[in-house]
Amino acid sequence: MNKTLHKIYVGLFLVVGISVTILLAINGYQYYTTPLEERFFSPDHSVLKPSGAWGHGFGIIGTLMMIVGVGVYMIRKRYRKFFNIGYLKHWLEFHIFLCSVGPVLVLYHTAFKFGGIVSVSFWSMVLVVLSGVVGRFIYLQIPRSIEGQELSINELTSMKEKLALRIRSVLSEDLATLAGFERISSSDRYKSFKLSTSIGFFIRDYFSTKQLMKLFRKRMKLIGLNKSEREELIVAAKSEIVIARRIALLRTFQKLFHFWHIFHLPFAISMFVIMVIHVIVTIVFGYKWIF
Repeated sequence: MNKTLHKIYVGLFLVVGISVTILLAINGYQYYTTPLEERFFSPDHSVLKPSGAWGHGFGIIGTLMMIVGVGVYMIRKRYRKFFNIGYLKHWLEFHIFLCSVGPVLVLYHTAFKFGGIVSVSFWSMVLVVLSGVVGRFIYLQIPRSIEGQELSINELTSMKEKLALRIRSVLSEDLATLAGFERISSSDRYKSFKLSTSIGFFIRDYFSTKQLMKLFRKRMKLIGLNKSEREELIVAAKSEIVIARRIALLRTFQKLFHFWHIFHLPFAISMFVIMVIHVIVTIVFGYKWIF
């Protein structure tokens, strides 16, 4: 999948997810904002209540989306014979899409009324989604190949050294900017990094990098590089800075990702177990597949 096709792929997920959320909100706003004791008298009650045609359908579709989203990603990730079917990061994006839109549909299935054992499943689902957002951030901090495999520190160091060669040649006569770049692109400056001060650290890091890149652009113009060469070097410089950060924080984020799994998995399991119990109970009480 080339870059353009990948942008369309991700963009389609965003459009569908946002559209579904907006349409459900607009269509059911009047009903869902009606007090619970008055909803029975609403003309939309028969279709939007949890057992109604639409409400029931939201629950079925949302549940299936989550089951498929988790199932296909786990199969692709864990079974070697499926390793060659698309890149893992594309399957992760598909997983995120289904496991984001699915909970939205389940939320509308509940008609915003939570109680009993089902509420445990619902709040577990909420925690799974929120922890999934955090997990996605941590996942992105761990460098990977295009196939989705983690890169080692040696591989990262080799990439950084290749990027450094030409950038140093451009800055060889501008010692002040070179010293600033050496400092920004050094892994040593992350030795004092702490999770408790990480937000402030990354904010300062952002502005320091931005200021340095401005000086770097000026230097490239002075030595007469054309626009395409300047853009190529800017990308290389930013990549080197990112790689330096990832080398320094690789083990930290690997540990965080490990602990994230410990937190994420129990809530996911409890959500699905209670969901299965809920489905069995509804079938026992006579609710049928509406499709």
